[in-house]
Amino acid sequence: YVGIAVVWSATWWSMHASNGPHLSYWHLKNHFKCRAGGKEWEGINCSAFDDPHPMTMALSVLVTIEMLNALNSLSENQSLVKMPPWTNKYLLYAITLSMSLHMMILYIPMFNTVFQICPLSLEEWLAVIKISLPVILLDELLKFIARRYIDRGLKSKTMLPDVMSIFTNDLTPIDKISNHHAAHID
Repeated sequence: YVGIAVVWSATWWSMHASNGPHLSYWHLKNHFKCRAGGKEWEGINCSAFDDPHPMTMALSVLVTIEMLNALNSLSENQSLVKMPPWTNKYLLYAITLSMSLHMMILYIPMFNTVFQICPLSLEEWLAVIKISLPVILLDELLKFIARRYIDRGLKSKTMLPDVMSIFTNDLTPIDKISNHHAAHID
């Protein structure tokens, strides 16, 4: 999801943001042909492809998703509802520090030049949040599947014999496997 979200954020800005160039998908896909000109490029300002907004959107979505993934990592299988973020205050401090540093490079002009990014508007931040939040839902779904199907399967008796037990008796390994399965069949 991370890759799709990052690409979508840059695409969203180029196609749909109120302050974006409102390009078509074809123009985005063929942006490298813009400077050569042609009928299909009439009315398109090629400098739109040099704008730092798509890169800033992509970076902001990446940072936000990774911070949300850090929250998701509080537990491998427990939901954020059962294990809320405040159970690990150091993680919250780290996320706050990371987001503060990200804001610093976005809103301090000197860093805009160094990182070749630009400040985001409220509309752009709302898009960053909307594009980033589904990662929590996806991870919650994966955790649900793990709790429901994988963990439950590990707790039930396995049909496979213990590997070391194959070599501890006088029976051949095939006889042991057959005997093990026969013992577990009702």
